Amino acid sequence: MIKSEREKKNQGPMAEPGQDLVVMGPIGQLGTRALIQARWDMLRQWFSRSYLQEISEHQEPDHQSILRHLEGWGATGVLEVGEGGILKAIWDLTGACRAGASFSLERIPVRQEVIEICERCGGNPYRLYCGNCLVAVAWRGEALAERCGKAGIMAAVIGQIRPGIAREICHGEETGYLERPTEDELCRILGRDLTACLADLEKMTGRKTKEQI
Repeated sequence: MIKSEREKKNQGPMAEPGQDLVVMGPIGQLGTRALIQARWDMLRQWFSRSYLQEISEHQEPDHQSILRHLEGWGATGVLEVGEGGILKAIWDLTGACRAGASFSLERIPVRQEVIEICERCGGNPYRLYCGNCLVAVAWRGEALAERCGKAGIMAAVIGQIRPGIAREICHGEETGYLERPTEDELCRILGRDLTACLADLEKMTGRKTKEQI
């Protein structure tokens, strides 16, 4: 959890009905790179070498440049999206705030290549390990997303905080409820623990995969 001044005073993150849920940074980036590393030969049946290399080498803008501004921009609670993907992060953040939420899967920032790789590997991009991605509760979420966009960071308002504790998911014309988080898709697909999956990715890239936030 990114600590705001409120949290540093041991008051905890705050959420009120009507606030926006904002995702900053596309989901599933590091998890997708790990899948490419582990399933390279299989994925080469559908994708070119250059395309897979391009995905593996792509780097999102670092969120360090905006972290210090988030509270001033109206964020009252912020969480890094890591193991378990964006759905676990939403579950954890709303749980910490003791709040419910209603959000749309279709509004969550995700790159097409992440969807394509997940489809071929039988994975759910919304439960896939993320990196350099945040989810926040904020007033004037559209303004926050716009500020992130000006900083080169893909961001979007995906829903709102609601009274109660239910987390409602909207997907097209269907509505359901967010279930308790399960294991990360990397672990399920590769049959290994997350540490081992990310260690292989670190060897491939020569860079640490842990979020530097």
